[in-house]
Amino acid sequence: MRRLVAACAAAALLLVGCSTPDPAPPEVVVSGEAGQPPTVTYPTPLRVSEAVHETVWEGTGPELVDGRPVLLDFWLEDASDASLVKESFTSSPTPRMLTEEDLGKDLYATLSGQKVGARLLQISPASDANASSYPTVTVLDVLPVRASGEPVAPREGMPAVTLDDSGAPSIAPTGTEPPSDLVVQPLVRGTGTQVAEGDVITVQYTGFVWSSGEAFDSTWTGGSPTTFALDDVPAWSEALVEQSVGSQVMVVVPPSYALGATQSEELAGQTIVFVIDLLATRGAATAAEPAATDAPEGE
Repeated sequence: MRRLVAACAAAALLLVGCSTPDPAPPEVVVSGEAGQPPTVTYPTPLRVSEAVHETVWEGTGPELVDGRPVLLDFWLEDASDASLVKESFTSSPTPRMLTEEDLGKDLYATLSGQKVGARLLQISPASDANASSYPTVTVLDVLPVRASGEPVAPREGMPAVTLDDSGAPSIAPTGTEPPSDLVVQPLVRGTGTQVAEGDVITVQYTGFVWSSGEAFDSTWTGGSPTTFALDDVPAWSEALVEQSVGSQVMVVVPPSYALGATQSEELAGQTIVFVIDLLATRGAATAAEPAATDAPEGE
C-alpha cells in the first residue's frame, strides 16, 4: 500500500512539473508626456499570443459612453521590428464611435470603461486570417469630444446658448438687429494650446441663422468632430486665432464675410452664429505630412 501511495505521489509531482505555466505578458514600456508622441520600448521581435490591454495612466475626464464618439491620438508600431506604421500626433486626432463594429474587438476592449485623458496601451497578435499580418503595439490618448474649461459670461445682446446632455448647442434668437462687425465671444475658456494662423483644427460646431436661431449645419448631428484647415473658413481664420483648445467660442459673422465651404445661396445676406468647441489644433506644416491618421483597427 505504501508503495502504491508513493507511486501516485510521484506521478502527481511529475504532472505538476511538466505543466506549462501561463506565458507572462510581453514587457512594453511607454514613456512621454501627454499630448506628445510616446516613446515605446520592448524587445523585438515581440512575442504576442493574445491581446493585452494596459492603462499607462488613467483619465480624469468624463467616462466614455458606449455607442458615442471618441477622439483619439494614436501611435501604432509593427512589434516584429518596432517600426512605426502610422500615427496621428503630428497630424490630427481621429474620431471614431465606441462600438465593436467600428473599432474591432481589441480596440473596443481597450477603450471600454476608460475616461477622457487616459493614455492606453494595446498589444495585439498577428491575425491568423492574414498571412501578411504582424503583431502590433499601439499607444492611444483619449481626447475630449466637447469643450471643457472655465465658463465665461457672454456679453449683453448675444444669443443665449443651451447645451443638451451630449454637448450639442442650441440658441435662442434675441429678436434684435445683428451686429455689423465680426463678434468673437468665448463661452468656455480652455487651457490647451492656442490656435495659430494657418493651423489645422479639430472641432465640434453648429451654425445658426441669427434671425431665427435655426441650425443649418452641425457636426453634432452625426456626433463626431471634424478636422479642416482654419483658412478654409475666412471668418474663423480671423476669429479663432489665439483661442485655446478646450474653449467653446461663439462667432457672429455678418454677411460681409465669406463662409467658405459653409456658404450657400440660402445664407446670402444672413448674419450667422457659430458655436464652436475647439478640441485640437496642429500646425499646418506637421498636419500636412504624410502620416496616416486613420485609427488602428482592432482584431
